[in-house]
Amino acid sequence: MHFESYGVELTPYPRPTLLSDAERDAALDALLKFLLRERGMIAAFNATYEKKRRIVRESMNRRPPHPIPDDILALQDGLLWTENAARIVRTDGIPEGKYGICQWEGDITRLDADAVVNAANSSLLGCFIPGHNCVDNVIHSAAGMQLRADCRRIVSALGREEECGNARITRAYNLPAKYVIHTVGPMVGRAVSEEQRAALRSSYTSTLNLCEELGLSSVAFCCISTGVFNFPADAAAEIATGAVLAWKLRHPDYPLKVIFDTFTPADTRIYENILRMV
Repeated sequence: MHFESYGVELTPYPRPTLLSDAERDAALDALLKFLLRERGMIAAFNATYEKKRRIVRESMNRRPPHPIPDDILALQDGLLWTENAARIVRTDGIPEGKYGICQWEGDITRLDADAVVNAANSSLLGCFIPGHNCVDNVIHSAAGMQLRADCRRIVSALGREEECGNARITRAYNLPAKYVIHTVGPMVGRAVSEEQRAALRSSYTSTLNLCEELGLSSVAFCCISTGVFNFPADAAAEIATGAVLAWKLRHPDYPLKVIFDTFTPADTRIYENILRMV
């Protein structure tokens, strides 16, 4: 296997200085002004902080991967890192089960794993629906606008949209994690086919292979394909845990901590029941 970065920079992204409350407010206003001016609109400076923050996220979600001025990136990074740094969950504090596999319930953007896995769509560019709560949107919103730009570079280098089951890596920018691994899972209609099962299995295996090739020590998986892609949660969890366990048994000397991140109590129960039998 040969890793290809597709021209995306993977050196550690520098952490900005944390902002004071006054600096945070000023950064939000300047960022709001820039994003709305791009769309020919006027910034609503009399709005509450919460409303302005929501408009900034929605504007980032809508924004194509156009070039971003360095001073705007600095404002965005300061704002996002100040928000994210206050809510970090250390993955070394999550108890490991057998084979270094574990489960944690919560927002994947809080984890300081070496890599977090994004359930991407075939464009790789993230979710453009303003404020949508899918994991793709949540990760892009918390990481920053650079993430979409990196994903565009990958797709441009590929010369096509991404296929199911592959894994591509970018920096995580303002997330506590170092990297985001993007994988496209299968979209299910009325019933799950064997081809779709194989594609979902490949998403997990390709991600783990990439982690090994880059020497990563921890990775956190979201529940790939179970949201709007409609893969049944229980079947997806069985495939996910089976793929990870099989990979672990083939790589007994590689100490990779694997975290299954669940966002709902229902998914948590599914994974807890499966992992109890490992």
